[in-house]
Amino acid sequence: MIQLSEAILHQVIKKRPPISHKGTFGRAVLIGGNQQYGGAIIMSAEACVKSGAGLTSVITAAKNHSALHARLPEAMVISLEDTELIHSVLETADVILIGPGLGLESSALKLLQHVLTNQKASQWLVIDGSAISLFSKHQLSLTYPAQTVFTPHQAEWARLSGLSFDQQTAENNRIQQENLGVILVLKSHRTTIYDKTTCYQNPLGNPGMATGGMGDTLAGIITGFLAQFEKNTDTIAAAVYLHSLIGDTLAKNNYVVLPTSISGALPYYMKKYVLERK
Repeated sequence: MIQLSEAILHQVIKKRPPISHKGTFGRAVLIGGNQQYGGAIIMSAEACVKSGAGLTSVITAAKNHSALHARLPEAMVISLEDTELIHSVLETADVILIGPGLGLESSALKLLQHVLTNQKASQWLVIDGSAISLFSKHQLSLTYPAQTVFTPHQAEWARLSGLSFDQQTAENNRIQQENLGVILVLKSHRTTIYDKTTCYQNPLGNPGMATGGMGDTLAGIITGFLAQFEKNTDTIAAAVYLHSLIGDTLAKNNYVVLPTSISGALPYYMKKYVLERK
């Protein structure tokens, strides 16, 4: 098991080329936020935009559109009910995130099934939150497992893997990750990342980060990083590490670390680690 350090940030975060445009940094499509849990996908979208994705489109319940645009005018928005436009937008995505606040209704299941079935060989997929629960309950299958990232907390992993909390050892987690064939970001007080050859452990994180929306924000950062940097496990690991690094820095002077505060600090820290590459 490899302990992550600041070296992963220097390795992954690249200086932006002087001749570039928004398409250079990837198209991300985020799906989630039913009428009850709109905040989840808004936090994911904020993290995705502020981590540098070139174009971010959000597919969410119509009720959430005004709130999303008021907080994040940089994002485009599509209604969960607009099937034709959803299919068109998904066609152009480099990275798709599905699940934050999506809910467990039949319409959510249908949308997840569409995403899984129609994932392209060029697209990466991040499955979080409600989509993990739907995937587990309905025993769905993946089109491109090696290009799919699951981001469960331990209870979601128990449903997905069949492992109880006590059974979630590094060895057992590895076996179940290999069975799925995906990249696994197993969230806990010390998040661990598994792929087919590597196991990274994040040594950072603090109890101030134990608040609603923290996982949604992490999923958004992972999506933003995959949209613009190399699409591999190191990029995912860098997103995980930076999320906690900012959280630990904020916790020095704050009793509670808000997910939106981490997102707000992302551009500063990403610039910092590019400058320190010299």
